[in-house]
Amino acid sequence: MKIAVDRVREGLEDLARFGGTPGEGVSRLVFSPADLLGRAYVKERMKGAGLNVSEDAIGNIFGTLPGTEPELAPVWTGSHIDTVLRGGRFDGMAGTIGAIEALRAIGEAGAPHRRTLTAVAYTGEEPSVFGIGCLGSRAMAGVLDLETAKAVKNEAGKSLYDTLAELGYDVDRLDAVRRKPGDVYAAIEMHIEQGPKLERSGCRLGVVTDISAPAYFNVWVEGLQSHAGGTSMADRRDAFAATAEISMVLERLVKEAKSVYATGTIGRVDVTPNALNVIPGRVHFTIDIRNTSDGSTGEILAALSEEMKRIERERGVKVRMQTINRDLPVHCEDGMQDLLAGICERRGIPFKRLISGAFHDSMFVGAFAPISMLFLPSRDGVSHCPEEWTSYEDVALGAEVLAEALLVKANE
Repeated sequence: MKIAVDRVREGLEDLARFGGTPGEGVSRLVFSPADLLGRAYVKERMKGAGLNVSEDAIGNIFGTLPGTEPELAPVWTGSHIDTVLRGGRFDGMAGTIGAIEALRAIGEAGAPHRRTLTAVAYTGEEPSVFGIGCLGSRAMAGVLDLETAKAVKNEAGKSLYDTLAELGYDVDRLDAVRRKPGDVYAAIEMHIEQGPKLERSGCRLGVVTDISAPAYFNVWVEGLQSHAGGTSMADRRDAFAATAEISMVLERLVKEAKSVYATGTIGRVDVTPNALNVIPGRVHFTIDIRNTSDGSTGEILAALSEEMKRIERERGVKVRMQTINRDLPVHCEDGMQDLLAGICERRGIPFKRLISGAFHDSMFVGAFAPISMLFLPSRDGVSHCPEEWTSYEDVALGAEVLAEALLVKANE
């Protein structure tokens, strides 16, 4: 299958217009006006590629190319089109446009396939709006139900349920979005790496072995607000100093973790009163832990809890931690890893097997179908920023490997 680089460029540049600002990247938060325009564009592009288009109760978009035996479980591919604030034009979009172009190429070539092939644009992969990511695939996995949709809210206090209802989705049928094991035969997601390994190794494609899962937490530290000069160091109950110590403890525990891959991040910090000459009395911050082993995450959290108790005693503060969500890591199916690797070897494409430190919709799709992921190089290893870049040639090459793998799975 030959994928036209010009079609890939056109699709990615067209999508970048929705929420894109020169020098500021792309801001297309889920269900924002820019996202709604992008979603409409994806549906039209699917139709232009000869696909039958449909949408479910949470807004997942499906473009299907019927197989000769449509009663068989389908093969899926695809990614997302929502972005973080001031993000790039490739995260998610490369896999979405690549999926459409792979299916277009298969359809135009008249390549026979028993199973129906489906390009999926998953709803709300980024956790930027409602505090949890992978809204569409999470609902498919049965993790996001009506009760959860009513409970999760954006910063304005509007629930996901109300947002969907206002947009005209039949949100009361959300449970019908759920898929059971066997409903989907296999799923392959193409995505940019969002890291430096492929570029550093000189490889053009990556075959993912495991997807790290995120665990998110809110933490509040209560100390005593006091005068910066009048309060001696011995008399302080500094909430920010306690937060800084917790940060260093988290870093140490993650570095010592007994797993193949683990990271820990304090990404948001709100200090009260946030004044030059006042000892902070209260701090709210977030913790993000990624891990390829849920057991290892549990060990980190247990040790962190004990360290927080010690910090409470020694610094005279109170620490409270709340779980936002804790997802499970997923192993990419060995047979599909080997399929993607074999195609690369046969075509002479330099590739590398690697772990995904970022989470993706495939993490939840893995709850009901065998999954695999194909990575594309990220220039300088950066993502979630205006400088995010993957060459259009690499996206097209990845889509060619994707199309070949899809045909193999569709004829099993």
